Amino acid sequence: MTVTLEILRQNPDAGHASDYRTYRVEVEKTDRVLDALMDITRTVDGSLGFRRSCAHGVCGSDAMRINGKERLACKTLFQDVVTDDDAVVKIEPLRHLPVQKDLMVDQSEFFAKFRSVKPYIIPKEEVVEKEFIQSQEERELFDEATKCINCAACYSACPILDENPKFLGPAAIVQAARFIRDSRDQGLEARLDELDRPDGIWPCQNKFECTRVCPRDIKITKLINLTKREITKYRESRGETVRDGQSV
Repeated sequence: MTVTLEILRQNPDAGHASDYRTYRVEVEKTDRVLDALMDITRTVDGSLGFRRSCAHGVCGSDAMRINGKERLACKTLFQDVVTDDDAVVKIEPLRHLPVQKDLMVDQSEFFAKFRSVKPYIIPKEEVVEKEFIQSQEERELFDEATKCINCAACYSACPILDENPKFLGPAAIVQAARFIRDSRDQGLEARLDELDRPDGIWPCQNKFECTRVCPRDIKITKLINLTKREITKYRESRGETVRDGQSV
């Protein structure tokens, strides 16, 4: 089948204004969008900028907006986005992150927020004789959050960031939840400075856009709400209260 890829091209460093350029390509319905992008760079236009690495939905580097939805180009088949011959597939970079070139975005802010929640084990006690042992039930408490590949699809889809760019964002909160729910970790207190503030976890309004676009099917909104409950329980245990989504 023949499809037209309508790709948003831009190169801020070179002073080029953004504009859509079209490329007609021959594809099979079971071809991936990534395959077509790679073919364009090899045979049509080597200046097209996009990221890719593993091409198996593990690294998260080729996240982009395909027909208005955040997807991984390596996991998106043409039959997922078009039904007819001569259809148009619109491809754009992720939102809420500065464009470096074409479909490549600068993820510095995304990863700064990620690092701010201390996405690593803060041990409850020193390991002396052997590793910490967990039950299957304890592992299951945080297993969902370990699936995250930091593709930033949820960050791009989040409507809260449209109005509040300082919002911590769903991916960082998922990482916080992963360690807060880990029985080996000290838990919530070390991460409160980032989570329990006006631009931390509380701006989330349960729009579920992050959950809808997650390529790993993580229940992101659920994890955000569970973390809000953990904060509320923690504050109440200390005789503090949470009012209008903020601790006082």
